[in-house]
Amino acid sequence: MTSTERRWTAWFPFSITMALVAVSLVLPQDRPNDAEDVFPEWFLALVLTVQAVTFATVALVIQRARPGHAIGRLFAGVGLFVGIYLAAERYQYYSLVLRDGDLPLDEFAAWLQSWTYVPALAIVVTVLPQLFPTGRPVSPRWRWGLWFAACAFIGMVANDALAPGTIDQSVIENPTAISPAAYEVVSTVSILLWVASAGVSFASIVVRWRRADRRERQQLKLFAYAAALMPLFVLSSGISDGGEVGGDALRVFSFAMAMGAFLGLPIATGASILRYRLYDIDLVINRTLVYTLLTTLLVATYLVSVLLFRLALDPVTGQSDLAVAASTLAVAGLFRPLRGRVQGVVDRRFYRYRYDAARTLEHFSGRLRHEVDLDALGTDLRAVVHDTMQPEHVSLWLRRDP
Repeated sequence: MTSTERRWTAWFPFSITMALVAVSLVLPQDRPNDAEDVFPEWFLALVLTVQAVTFATVALVIQRARPGHAIGRLFAGVGLFVGIYLAAERYQYYSLVLRDGDLPLDEFAAWLQSWTYVPALAIVVTVLPQLFPTGRPVSPRWRWGLWFAACAFIGMVANDALAPGTIDQSVIENPTAISPAAYEVVSTVSILLWVASAGVSFASIVVRWRRADRRERQQLKLFAYAAALMPLFVLSSGISDGGEVGGDALRVFSFAMAMGAFLGLPIATGASILRYRLYDIDLVINRTLVYTLLTTLLVATYLVSVLLFRLALDPVTGQSDLAVAASTLAVAGLFRPLRGRVQGVVDRRFYRYRYDAARTLEHFSGRLRHEVDLDALGTDLRAVVHDTMQPEHVSLWLRRDP
């Protein structure tokens, strides 16, 4: 197949995904919320719709620009699976609940929506990190990681497709359910495979980073920046699902992390593969580190100062808002000096090259005010340029007055 034919065939999965999304939007959207739901049903459907459209669109862009690239095909698959889930879930509810089951294939649609979102998640977590950004494993020896991911993929699908009892988000019993004892074995094995495959994916990213050149490292930085929300999502969702810790606030945070990862990841991946403004990621990461640390320090300072001011002022002023006002003023006054210190710490720890360059320029500017010998000045200037910019060659021309 030629490159032109591959570019045109990229429209095929994109068109199917868009058609499935359109079907899900045409069907009634007035499904009531469960008692435990934090978000309204229409909001969840909207987020999944945006997710399907985002992955399908980025897949189309990658396949048109890089025909045959594996990441483009993976993203097309993710968009397709999410589209199938949306259409099947909406169709089975419309037929089984609103039409009393008088439409064909409604039970099949109910069973289909019970597991079709899992492959989308499995592709993103276990396969994508092993192929990014080249579309190939780190080396031929790492192909076993893809087979391992395929086993985890099958295990997670079986975990949902074979679950006994009523199908999630439906009103019918699972027609392919197995016995509870057998399901416990399948569930345990699938979870172990899932965790191990995610670990292999992370290890492959580390190995690729150690072997990568400068351009590929910039691509990995952009990917890692977008994927950094995924561990937060896994941790927060595990805590919120495991008990009552955090309540609705933790569920909202978990949902925000999931949407940030699943919507930001395809865009960041597409931009890195197409090398669009690739070197801007250093500035983005720098600012993220600075303002995350700054916000954490300011919030901690605010809470501690409110407590201390209340202990000191409440015996005199009673239950007043003076402690809150004083703490707010203190935090506002600390913002600029604290930001400078945090920026210095981040540059010194994570951007040592930039920090050393700034210190070199600062020392040179101090010597420059007292230097009168042009030859010595030229030697110092060439040394500073070489240390800070590291060019292959440095030349200096000075114009002398006649």
